[in-house]
Amino acid sequence: MDKIFFLTMLYDFYSELLTNKQKEIFELYYLNDFSLHEIGSMYKISRQAVLDTIKRTEKVLSNYEQKLSLVEKYLNQKKSIENIINNIENIISDNSSNYIDTLEVVKKDLSNLLD
Repeated sequence: MDKIFFLTMLYDFYSELLTNKQKEIFELYYLNDFSLHEIGSMYKISRQAVLDTIKRTEKVLSNYEQKLSLVEKYLNQKKSIENIINNIENIISDNSSNYIDTLEVVKKDLSNLLD
């Protein structure tokens, strides 16, 4: 998975656990594509201080994910739902009597979502 995409997913899930400054700098850098220099000028801090804040924020977000696994659970649920949709589409397009096997797979995927 792309690093920036993964970091923004972490941010979506855990941003409320960050400080206001961490949120602002993360958003400026990753979501608004500001340079380190531009952010440093806004906050009257060095480019290195901005980079340090970004790296610490990335580490904090990663630590939250290691402990809570919300993004991993979300991605697993999304995959299960995609599998269910594909199986339902197969049932709809299949004119034979293989429904039982496909429905068993759908049932299993739905059961996994409850976990």
